[in-house]
Amino acid sequence: MDVNDLDADPLRQLGAWLDAARAAGQPMPEAMTIASATSDGVPSARLVVLRGLHRGLVFFTDGESDKGAELTANPRAAAVLHWLAPAHRQVRVAGPVERASEDEADQYWSTRGHDARLTAAASRQSRVVASRSVLETQVRELGQRYPGGAQVPRPLRWGGFRVLPDRAEFWQEAPDGLHDRIRYRRAGAGGWIRERLSP
Repeated sequence: MDVNDLDADPLRQLGAWLDAARAAGQPMPEAMTIASATSDGVPSARLVVLRGLHRGLVFFTDGESDKGAELTANPRAAAVLHWLAPAHRQVRVAGPVERASEDEADQYWSTRGHDARLTAAASRQSRVVASRSVLETQVRELGQRYPGGAQVPRPLRWGGFRVLPDRAEFWQEAPDGLHDRIRYRRAGAGGWIRERLSP
């Protein structure tokens, strides 16, 4: 992989690698690890689903969850996407985080299935709960208020976050360990510098 083989823009390049992973039948190619940290620097990471590449990497969650609270208090994150055979590729992105717009959150909410909307509305993500039956009761009661195809309103706490890259790295595995690593880093007014890193 040569530096010049990659698009000048890392989001377009990530989109191309995602398309290739989908075409190759990679299971769940949009699975993405998000690492965040509390205001005093305690890190945590979890898997989310990448839902768009609109000015950054967009995902949706409960804004009052652990990750939502961390991203609000310390609005920077790192993301990793990794594809096994046949791709043998990895992309790392890091940068500041912003909230997705209410319109984006509404638009994505409307694509979720009825049961998924009930669960997201009833559950207070990351909060301690007495038992699974408590959760099931909350979902069932909400389902009685919004049966069948009724539109479940999006809770105000539920929305999206966008990781705005200020650096990105594209990694391609090589059998002999001489892996390709191409890093993008910001260069002034919206441009990017691409450079090779040692494996």
